[in-house]
Amino acid sequence: MSINIPASFRDPSGFLFFQNALLYRQINKSYKENYDCLMSSGLYKDLSDSGLLIPHEDADNKYARSNEAYKIIKPEPLPFISYPYEWCFSQLRDAALLTLKIQRKSLQYDMSLKDCSVYNVQFKKAKPIFIDTLSFEKYDTGKPWVAYRQFCQHFLAPLALMAYKDIRLSQLFRIYIDGIPLDLASKLLPFSSCLNLPLLLHIHLHAKSQRHFADKRVNLNRQNITRLSFLGLIDNLESAVKRLKWKPKNTEWADYYDETNYSEEAFKHKKQIVADFLNRINPRNVWDFGANTGIFSRIASAKGIQTISFDNDPAACEKNYLECIKNNETNTLPLLLDLTNPSPGIGWDNQERASLSERGPTDMLFALALVHHLAISNNLSFEKIADFFNKNCNSLVIEFIPKDDSQVQRLLTTREDIFDLYTQESFEKEFKKYFAIQQAVNIIDSKRTLYLMIKKQIMV
Repeated sequence: MSINIPASFRDPSGFLFFQNALLYRQINKSYKENYDCLMSSGLYKDLSDSGLLIPHEDADNKYARSNEAYKIIKPEPLPFISYPYEWCFSQLRDAALLTLKIQRKSLQYDMSLKDCSVYNVQFKKAKPIFIDTLSFEKYDTGKPWVAYRQFCQHFLAPLALMAYKDIRLSQLFRIYIDGIPLDLASKLLPFSSCLNLPLLLHIHLHAKSQRHFADKRVNLNRQNITRLSFLGLIDNLESAVKRLKWKPKNTEWADYYDETNYSEEAFKHKKQIVADFLNRINPRNVWDFGANTGIFSRIASAKGIQTISFDNDPAACEKNYLECIKNNETNTLPLLLDLTNPSPGIGWDNQERASLSERGPTDMLFALALVHHLAISNNLSFEKIADFFNKNCNSLVIEFIPKDDSQVQRLLTTREDIFDLYTQESFEKEFKKYFAIQQAVNIIDSKRTLYLMIKKQIMV
């Protein structure tokens, strides 16, 4: 069966599709000259050998989807597709630097990037990698960089807003799928950002020029630009990106493990239970919801399991990512996720960027010290929580924390206790509708219970 991938419909040069569950890319005849140059110049080999560009193999043209096909290639598939509104600050920053590095290398081979969409970057083994083989074109000497504005909208503007204004402004990507408008970024940024010369040039003055020529039929890129000036522009943008920094401040969740009510013995026991459950199921991949800085995610990733480490705290996610980079942890991918408002399907027909559930289900899901937050802080019934987890995983490691636990009591200090159904009996009753409880272990020196569950549908 052949299925087109909705995210790649915009590019006339080609598109991605699945054939019998395998990923392919059709390269159209209109891109023939540029593709041949990419392959013959040595640029493809340089980038793919360096781990900067996703590698591919030639495939049989019998899979061509139309008469426009020039070639069919088979890109290396990635275990999980993520989006910029799910990335922490340093992930977006590293993606920007990767894009500029590829542009600089491309010029060495007389080629250039014709687009700089943030969606051309994904993460492989916790590091950014460029995935769009069709983004390269032959360099036309003197021609301005056609992707300059897109780079500013997709990378520089959101990074500046996150660094200067509020880290949560990364969520503007969910509204502006084609990048954050420069006039909006200019209005939102504080005056102090104008003292940063690259931001003044590439955001504030860039936005002003766009407004000035908005109703005029003028080509803003009409002036020629030498190769040396082009390289100077790349250097300037790179410097601007590197100067943008965001340091995670102390937050309630980023420092959660410094204030947890677990004793050292209980925490050690919990880790051992999780490891035992992993050994029993041996999943291919794990989603860790409410992962914080990734302590339990690393138990899975250390076993070679591809693990997505989700948390809704930007500081926790940032710390997690920097830890992965520092220790070269290649099996953990930290991502931002508000579980009460997970990533939806957005873009054209709500299909260009897939929802969280459309990218699942995962083999195993961790919900550790999480359910009480969903049930009490967000008024979600066990019925709804169980139904959601059922849709997103095949097996489940989940922790139940009783109402008399100090962490639950902490949640109840600021609100009336209306949660009569928050009992272990009610919890088990609702989850048993979808899952078979394989094991329930009481964590020593605590009142908490850790469960291993398998979806009934899978067992059948």
